[in-house]
Order: sequence, then C-alpha cells, then structure tokens
Amino acid sequence: MTLTSRLRRLGVLALMLAVLGVAVPNSGNAATQAVLVEYRKAEGVAVSDDDVVWILGVGSDARPGEEMTRVRGDALQLVGMNTETGAATSIGIPRDSYVTIPGYGSDRINAAMTYGGPQLLGDTVAELVGIAPDYIFVTRFPFFEDMVDDIGGITVDNPREFDDVNLKDDGFPAGKVKLNGYSAMAFSRIRKTLIGGDFDRSANQQLVLRGIQKRIRAQHGTSGFIEKGVLTVMEHTDTDLSPAQLFRIAHAIAQVRPSRITGCVVQGGIADIGGASVVTPDTAAAQRYGDEARTTAVIEEC
Repeated sequence: MTLTSRLRRLGVLALMLAVLGVAVPNSGNAATQAVLVEYRKAEGVAVSDDDVVWILGVGSDARPGEEMTRVRGDALQLVGMNTETGAATSIGIPRDSYVTIPGYGSDRINAAMTYGGPQLLGDTVAELVGIAPDYIFVTRFPFFEDMVDDIGGITVDNPREFDDVNLKDDGFPAGKVKLNGYSAMAFSRIRKTLIGGDFDRSANQQLVLRGIQKRIRAQHGTSGFIEKGVLTVMEHTDTDLSPAQLFRIAHAIAQVRPSRITGCVVQGGIADIGGASVVTPDTAAAQRYGDEARTTAVIEEC
C-alpha cells in the first residue's frame, strides 16, 4: 500500500468516527467518551448483504462516574450504509418504546443496556426491526455540544417551529436553522412541546445527524481537520475492533451519497403501563422497514 493510500484510509476512518461519534469532543478530558464494539449475531438472525454495514448508534445517559454501557440508552438510531450503491438510511426508535427484551420480559427499549450492555440492546433492536447491527456505537451526551462547536456548527432544515422553556426559550423557527453545540443538543432532546413527542424528537435527531455529516464532508479536506479528528478519536474512543473492521466501516461512510440518504422513525401509540407512560411501537412497520432496507440500505416510504 502506498503512503497516499494509507493517508487516504486514515482520513476516511477519522471522518467515519467523527460522523458516528456525535458525542466525541476535542476536549481536555482524557476519559473514554465513546465505545465501538462488534455485535455478536445469534444463530438464525437475518443478516444484511455483505455490501451493507449496519451500526446501532446509542446516546448513553451515563452520569459522571457511571459506566456508559450499563445505563439507559437514548437517541437510538440504526444506521445502514450500502458500500456498493452509496445509499444510506436510518431507522429511529423512540427510547420509550415498550418491547420484549430477550430474557427479561417487557420494558422500555432503552432499559436493555442496563440489563445486558450493548449486546442485549443489539438483541432487542434486532428482534424489533429484524436487522442485526454489525457494530454498536455508544457515546456520552454531555460532550455532544463540544463536538458540534468544534466543527463550526451545523445547519438543519427544520419542518416545524417549536421551543421549550427549559432548554430553548426562544425556540427554533421553521426552515433552515444554524445550530451551535448547545442549540444542536436542545434540538435533539426537546420532546414535550413537540406535537409528535418522542417520534418527532427521534426525527429531529436524524436531522442533526445529517447536518453533522454534511458539515464534516465539507471540511474533511481542510488542512489539519482530519489529523485533529484522528487524535480526538484515539484519545476518547474505546474499541477492540481490528483495523480491517474499522476500515469496513470507514469504507461504508466514504461511499455514502447525500442524495441517497433516507430515514424513518418507528411510529406507534402511547400507553400507561405500570403507571409509566410508554410508546407502543408499530412492530409491523418496524419489521417492514427492516425487510425493505436490510440488503439495500434504502426505505422508499415511511
């Protein structure tokens, strides 16, 4: 392999981890802020085509001192990328979705990580959607703002005006909105004032991910940008993946064409179970998304 090829691969890897690591900042804190692990697929689980890479992105609700992979998961997005066609899609799963957690009965889906870490959360998502992720990427939320600020902010195309007295009193207007780190965090986390509640929040998280990807793609050729990303990733990400596995993910990210990105959120109803408000997901729709996107990373219609 030539030096140019090695540098190109290093740059793509940094881009991949920066896109996925929405909570990995250029921070002075040396603690691990992200974990990237391979998912161990159970026998009989439907798998994707070799050209499609699936990554389950999870925002960990860990507080200081807590292990990020053994607390409730949040911001659940199952992202698929087709290295052959350049297509990519994301399936958003509301965190309060009341589902079957293998071996533990029924509970909110974001409780799966507290019971059995990323592997059990992957099992639970695979059962709901019908797609087993190849990798699971867990990040801490508090560092999300730093990362967005480090890349100069992002722009999202907001479909509706909304605000929140606690997180963003002046709110977000409809249309194209420029977000700094704090605003991106608020945009991703506001739920109570959205008509669609948890469903709209999950859709907003997908908009933020698109905005981050677009911003990084625009900057990755800037001198020093990739090097900075590499150093940050090495300092803050814990992974036992081999270089070959990391390159597979990086190759998938490199092939994504913005014009071929789609995304859907698993819809459902609201119910009171055991005194708690939960989402009752449309499991038929979740399975349809999985069946449609498993080998193509394309969902034609939500």
